[in-house]
Amino acid sequence: MKVETLPHPTGAMALETFGLTKRFGAFTALDNVTMKVAPGTVHALLGENGAGKSTLVKCIAGFHKAEAGSVMTDGREQDIANPVVARTLGIGMVYQHFTLAPGMTVAENLLLAGGQVPAVIHWKDQRAALQRFLASTPFSLDLDARPAELAAGEKQKLELLKQLYLKPRLLILDEPTSVLTPQEADEVLGHVREFARSGQCTVLIITHKFREVMAYADNVTVLRRGKAVHHCEVWATDPHLLAQAMVGEAAVDTPPRESAPPAAARPGAGAAVALDVRGLKAPGDRGPLALQGIDLQVRPGEIVGVAGVSGNGQRELVEALVGQRPRLGGEVRVMGEPYQARREENRRLKLRSLPEEPLRNACVGELSVAENMALRDFDQPPLAAAFVGGGWLRYGAWRARARQWISDYGIKTRGENAPIRALSGGNVQRAVLARELAGEINVLIAANPVFGLDFAAVKEIHSRILQVRERGGAVLLISEDLDELLELADRIVVMSEGRIVFETPAEGAERHVLGAHMGGGHHA
Repeated sequence: MKVETLPHPTGAMALETFGLTKRFGAFTALDNVTMKVAPGTVHALLGENGAGKSTLVKCIAGFHKAEAGSVMTDGREQDIANPVVARTLGIGMVYQHFTLAPGMTVAENLLLAGGQVPAVIHWKDQRAALQRFLASTPFSLDLDARPAELAAGEKQKLELLKQLYLKPRLLILDEPTSVLTPQEADEVLGHVREFARSGQCTVLIITHKFREVMAYADNVTVLRRGKAVHHCEVWATDPHLLAQAMVGEAAVDTPPRESAPPAAARPGAGAAVALDVRGLKAPGDRGPLALQGIDLQVRPGEIVGVAGVSGNGQRELVEALVGQRPRLGGEVRVMGEPYQARREENRRLKLRSLPEEPLRNACVGELSVAENMALRDFDQPPLAAAFVGGGWLRYGAWRARARQWISDYGIKTRGENAPIRALSGGNVQRAVLARELAGEINVLIAANPVFGLDFAAVKEIHSRILQVRERGGAVLLISEDLDELLELADRIVVMSEGRIVFETPAEGAERHVLGAHMGGGHHA
C-alpha cells in the first residue's frame, strides 16, 4: 500500500518564538524571548556581543535546545531537535564563522551543501546546473577555486550561495557582511531583500550595522542581556533610538571625525618616512603575482587607509609586510632601515601588527591569555631574568601584567590562565590589542581590526588606533569597510588587482569615486 506524503510547504515562512529561555549552567543566555517574523520580510536582530542573538537563532536552527518556550513555523509549534529537522522544515543558516570544506572546490562545496550527493556525480550535468544557478544570482565565483584561495568576502558569498542553492523558506544570516565592502554588502543584502520580497523566503539577519538595518530590513528586534527589549518597524525608528535600546541608556553620539593635528604639531613630525614600501611583489596562493609592484609610504603621525574589494591583494600585502608571505621583489624599510619582518627587527624598530582573524593569525589557541599576551617579549626583562649562560622566565610577572591588561582593556575572560580560544572574538581582539599596543610604536599595521565586533568594541579599538597616531606612530589601516577608512584615515589609497590605482586625502573623499576605482573602473 502506497502512503501519501503531504508536500512540504514552499515559499516564505512565518516564524514565531514564544517565551524562549536558554541557560548555559548558571548563565541565562535567553530570557523569555518572544518575537514575530512576518513571511516575506527581512527581520533584523540587533544587540551587543553577548546579548543573545546567536543563541536565539541557534535555537531556531536546531543547534541549541531551549529549556522553556516554543518555536512556531506557519503557526504550528515545532520540536526542532537538531539542524537536520530545521533543514527539513526549510530553515537555512549562514554562520559568522566559515563552515566550508577547505580541500574541496566551490562546486563540490555547493553540492555537499545539498546533503544528498550521488555515489557517481555526472560532473558535466552538475557543472551546467551550477552555472545556471550562479547565473540566477549576482555573484560570480570560480567553480574550481578552493576556499583557501578565496578572500574573506568571496568565502562569505559562497556560504550564502550554499544556502540559496537549497531554496530555504527561512534564511538566517549571522553577521553576513562583516567581511564585505560597502558595495559587496549592498549587492548581497539587495539580493537577499529581493529574494524575500518575491515571497520565496523570509530572512532573519543578525547585524551590528545600523546602516544595513535602515536600508534593508522591514522590522527589527533588539536584544539586551538575553531579553527582547524593543520591537519596531524600521520606518518608525532611527539609529539613535536603536542604539539607545541596545545599550540601555542614552546613546552617546559619535563625535565628528577629527582631522589629524597639523603635521608640524605631531610627535615625530619632520622625521623620515616611517613605513616605506617600494616595488613590492608577492605571489598569490595559486601562483600568479598577487602584488604587482606596490609603492606606499606612511609618515609618523599619519593613518593611511587601504581600500579595495576583497580579493585584490590586501591580504597578501599584509602577509608580505609582516613576514607570513614571501616577497618576490621590491623592498620594505621601517624608520629608514631595511625590514625583513624578523622578531628582533619588530622589537628594535617598534613595528606592531593587528592581523585579520587574530585567533588564527596572532594567537596560539591552546595557550592561556597570559601566555599569548607575553608572546612578543616573554624572553625580555621584566618577564625574564638573565644570568650567565642562560635565563629563566618569570611567570608571575606574565600573569600580573596580563591581569592589568585584562582590566585596562575590559577583556571578558574567566581569568588570565584561561585558554585564549575560549574567549569571544571581540575579547580575543582586545587581548591582541593589549599586547600589540603596549609601549612605544613607530609603525602599526592593522588589517580589518574590528571585523565582526559590536559597536562598543569598535569605538574603543578605533580610539586606540587614533591614539597611536596622536603619539606620532604611523598607521597602515587595511579595511574592507569604507566607512571605517573615511572616519579614521588621513589618506586613502585604493587597491585593485594587486596594484594601487588611486590615492586621495580622506577629508572630502567621495564614496562613489572610491567605489569606481575599487570596482576596477579607472574614471569616476
